[in-house]
Amino acid sequence: MENWTRFRYPHLFGLWQRWLGETQWHQLDRWLRRYFQGQRNFGKRDRLAYANAMFSAMRILQLIDVLERLYTEEPEADWGEWDKTWTPDNVRHIRVDRFWFWVALYFDTDAPAATELDDAEERRQWFLDTVSSEDKRLALGIADFWYGWRPMWNAALDLRVQTSGWSEIDRQAFIVGQNSLPPVWLRPQQGMDNQSLLERLDNEGVRITLQDGRLAAQGGTGLLETASYKSGLFEIQDYASQMIAESVGAEPGQKVWDACAGAGGKTLSLAEKMQSKGALIATDIREYKLEELKRRAKRAGYFNIRSFGWDAEAPLKLPREVRVHQGFDRVLIDAPCSSTGTWRRNPDARWRDAGMPEAPMLALQQHILSQASHSVRPGGRLVYATCSWFVEENEQQVAAFLAAHPQFALVQQTMLGFPNTNSDAMFSAVLERKV
Repeated sequence: MENWTRFRYPHLFGLWQRWLGETQWHQLDRWLRRYFQGQRNFGKRDRLAYANAMFSAMRILQLIDVLERLYTEEPEADWGEWDKTWTPDNVRHIRVDRFWFWVALYFDTDAPAATELDDAEERRQWFLDTVSSEDKRLALGIADFWYGWRPMWNAALDLRVQTSGWSEIDRQAFIVGQNSLPPVWLRPQQGMDNQSLLERLDNEGVRITLQDGRLAAQGGTGLLETASYKSGLFEIQDYASQMIAESVGAEPGQKVWDACAGAGGKTLSLAEKMQSKGALIATDIREYKLEELKRRAKRAGYFNIRSFGWDAEAPLKLPREVRVHQGFDRVLIDAPCSSTGTWRRNPDARWRDAGMPEAPMLALQQHILSQASHSVRPGGRLVYATCSWFVEENEQQVAAFLAAHPQFALVQQTMLGFPNTNSDAMFSAVLERKV
């Protein structure tokens, strides 16, 4: 990752103030792309460095407020109570040079300060004396904040630990890991194997390694600029997402439905496993996502994918060949969710709505499950997946569905990816319709 702490503060301040000017904070990566499109004075290296700076700040947004309060005021008597009412709006009132010096110190204690900050060395020394060690942070009661973690999430994490049988080491690794960026995982296609693709990308200047049996890119030439990508030899797909697609168990010649396909990452993975044989249906409520899926499928050379809109208001009207087959052999529901499992890649998302699952979302997940279940043939399988680690969105949803649909039985369910693998954290449950 580019060391942004040596870059120019004035540009960074301007970028930050534009972000603060947004009434609501939406997806930072998309916002940055739009911002840089209108900034001709930013080269590729500049854009990368300043984007890294913004994502770095988002990882520890609440901690910056904590540090400023500790430095300028009396420590909070109960940080847990303070956290319950904290919102990202709190940091809007921290002077920009102070805000960014705290961020810089967190990542590099030798980082320079902006010239406007007249007490920079006092702040640096306070930082080194007061919060530089884990023991000091524990004594102050701010250990969780240090990793971009809110105390309000601990109860949900405890439930996840209990449900998944995680150890205390797993639990701590999950918290600490929220402040680290996982690699970009790749999935070979068009018959490519890992070793062949690794060698090709290495020759194209991509720094790439084989980890846990899958390819991980960690820098070098931009992946989307490579000839291998343009010719459809691989797709960018997170490790856990690849495992979800594998849990579907799609085989050549089957009838398969990806109900919430989005831009089609898992759809393409299913097509690869089906070797372009059989029927693969991809639906989503967002037409623009399906257009992207069509472009990706064309680049990869998959021609057995049919895509159209489905809003889950009613069960899917089955295509004739599926109706004759008594339904689909496999149905995948990659359900809309809180996306908490992607916080490591999208740190700004953890501050929106406090990251907690809400009743309307839970109701939608159950509704989609119920509607899609009508399309599974006897003996077929229904796979429910999310990119969330909340038990409420995963195991509890599966239990509620099974209670209401006794014609289905649980085959297996598990959390995938992080903290066992350096990736996103996702969930998959495989259900089978009884014959």
